[in-house]
Amino acid sequence: MKRDRVTLTDVAAIARVDRAVVSRVINKDPTLNIRPETRERVLAAIEQLGYRPNVAARSLRTSRAHMFGLFIPDFANPVYAEIIKGAEAEAADQGSVLVTGSATRAGLGEYMDRLGQGRIDGLLLAGAPDEAGLAGQLDRAGIPWIMLNHRGRTVRRYVILDDERAAALAVEHLVRLGHRRVAHLAGPSGADTATRRSAGYSAAMRAAGLPEGPIVAAGYTPAGGAAGMARLLAAGERPTAVFVANVASAIGAMQAVRSAGLEIPRHVSIVAVHDLDLAGYLSPALTTVRMPLAELGRRGVTLLSVLKPDETVAEVLDGPIELIPRSSTAPPPDRS
Repeated sequence: MKRDRVTLTDVAAIARVDRAVVSRVINKDPTLNIRPETRERVLAAIEQLGYRPNVAARSLRTSRAHMFGLFIPDFANPVYAEIIKGAEAEAADQGSVLVTGSATRAGLGEYMDRLGQGRIDGLLLAGAPDEAGLAGQLDRAGIPWIMLNHRGRTVRRYVILDDERAAALAVEHLVRLGHRRVAHLAGPSGADTATRRSAGYSAAMRAAGLPEGPIVAAGYTPAGGAAGMARLLAAGERPTAVFVANVASAIGAMQAVRSAGLEIPRHVSIVAVHDLDLAGYLSPALTTVRMPLAELGRRGVTLLSVLKPDETVAEVLDGPIELIPRSSTAPPPDRS
C-alpha cells in the first residue's frame, strides 16, 4: 500500500543524515552543531518532499501542544491585527501555531473549549476585560497566561506599552505648534489603556503650564470617535486641537469635524495613538504616535514559552515610540 505521508525517515534519506538531525533542524535546536551545507541539504529535502511535522505525535513526545492562544475583544479593530502578526511570527519561530479568537462570537470559556479543553502552551489576553474567576480558571488548568496592554485589577501578569509616553508625545507636538486649547477624545471608561493615555495627556498639559481641555470618553471605533468628537465640538469654546486615544476612533472623529463644516487642520488639528498604513491614506493624512504593537505580540509569546503558570509578570515593553507627523496637524488659526 502506498504511503501518502512523508516521514522524517524519507527526509533523512534524501538529505543523507540521521533522523535525529532532521528533527533537531526542524525544531531549531540551538545546540545542534552541523555544517551549514548539511543544514541546507536538510532544508532542501524538506522543501522537495513537502514534509510537514506530525504535530500530534510531537505533542505526545514533548508534552507540549505547540499551540498558543490569543483572545482579543474584536477583529474589527485594526490595532489587534498588528499584535496578531507579531505573536504569530514568534510562535512560528518556535515551531508552534497561534490560534486567535474574539469576544464578539464567544466568551473566554467557550473559546478555551474549542481549543480542546485548554490544550495550549499559553494564552495571551489582548485588551480583554477582567472576567470573574479568570485567574483561578487558568491557573487550575496549569496554563501560563499574560494580559497584553491591559493590567488586571487583582493580578500582576501583564506586558503593557508606555501609553503615558505616547500621549505625552502627542500633546507636546500640538503645544510646539502653538495650540493652547487642546481637548482629549479618550477611550472607553474603565479601559486600562484609556486610563493610562488620559493620565499621559493630563501630565503633559500640566508640564506645558496649560489647563486641561474637555475630555470625552468614546469607544475605540469610528462610530465611537464620531459621536465623541461631536460632543467635544458642541461643548463651549471649540478646541483648536484634539488628542485622540485610538486611530480607529480618530477616523470617525475626522468625519465628525467635516460634518460640522470645519476643516482639518485649518480649524481643528488631530493626532491619534497608533500608526497604521491606512493613516497615511486618509484625507488629510493623519498624524499619529507609532507604538510597537507587533513587538508586543512577540514579547507575549516569548514570555509564555518560558513562564511558569504561577509566575508574576509586570513589564512595560521597552520598544520604540515615535511621532509620525502628517497633514492633520498644523498651527492654530491665530498662528497660521
